[in-house]
Amino acid sequence: MKSLSQIALAAFALVLATGQGALAEERILPVPAITIYPGDTINESMLKDRTFPESYRYRTAVVESPRVLAGKMARRTLLPGEPIPMNAVDDPKLVTRGTQAQIVFEEGGLSIMGIGIPLQSGTLGETIQVKNVDSGRIITGRVQSDGRIRIGVQ
Repeated sequence: MKSLSQIALAAFALVLATGQGALAEERILPVPAITIYPGDTINESMLKDRTFPESYRYRTAVVESPRVLAGKMARRTLLPGEPIPMNAVDDPKLVTRGTQAQIVFEEGGLSIMGIGIPLQSGTLGETIQVKNVDSGRIITGRVQSDGRIRIGVQ
């Protein structure tokens, strides 16, 4: 009789052990399928899914959805098969520091356009400083989707 209860106990322990193994969760993360270099714009064809065990610990916060990465720009080299840190990608720069850009002031029916030199790079909606080429004054403006800098916006 003891041997039957020992067998039943061993079988129960085995069921518990395999049940816990099946409960271990995995995380599916987007990783580069190819090497992505700084300045490259990321699209979904450059990514693939890879499973990581739930117990795997990352050094920094990582991107968990490929939708977050589409259209972003790599800030550093991203290696194939490695999780992508959040701080390794950024919105693409629409305005580049030191490269001439059009500045626009619009209010009511008045529209004034000119040329300026951005003193910093900027993404969509970011407020940056620009040097007006004609007057030499430094002004503040907001980057627009077409790469122009709109001034006089609060």
